[in-house]
Amino acid sequence: MVVKVYGQVTAACPQRVLLCLLEKEINFEIVHIDLDTLEQKRPEHLLRQPFGQVPAIEDGDFKLFESRAIARYYATKYADQGTNLLGKSLEHRAIVDQWADVEVGYFNVLLHPIVMNLVIKPRLGEECDAALVEELKAKLEVVLDIYDNQLASNRFLAGDEFTMADLTHMPAMRYLMGTGINRIVKDRVNMNRWWEEVTARPAWKKLMKLAGF
Repeated sequence: MVVKVYGQVTAACPQRVLLCLLEKEINFEIVHIDLDTLEQKRPEHLLRQPFGQVPAIEDGDFKLFESRAIARYYATKYADQGTNLLGKSLEHRAIVDQWADVEVGYFNVLLHPIVMNLVIKPRLGEECDAALVEELKAKLEVVLDIYDNQLASNRFLAGDEFTMADLTHMPAMRYLMGTGINRIVKDRVNMNRWWEEVTARPAWKKLMKLAGF
């Protein structure tokens, strides 16, 4: 069964799902939803995702939305296929979940409005709130110090192996690395080493090719 992924391949949340599917070696089909024309707000897509966002998936009769939920679903359903993204033991899985939760509550909550102002608003012809970006950047640097410390003694965020803890950060991090404030990662030795390693993975390279980057 081929998984249908509704979304735009260049957008961060669909990329989280696609990267998971690539790591798990699951066949998929991308059904393009054009965010520039607000196709995600049209009635037919609202039947798949009632909040008018992407991605959503259809897997036979099974339907699901929210990228992190989708990624966890496939990482669990195909636990013995492709990359083990969940952890090898109950304790390891708890650490994976811990850092995946950190991504939501400490990382993305700051990075998302930064990306909106530095990347998305200029693309739409809207003005960037530079003061807000500086405020959020200062807060994000405090968070990244904690990441850098974690990565000083761990190859990946949850230990010695690539897991969902790493994967879930990557799409938004790519946007950050394309901005003028990417030094906040590059100047942190352990974070920069981690970023170079995770983006060298074959699944990520395939995703970037799919996205045309």
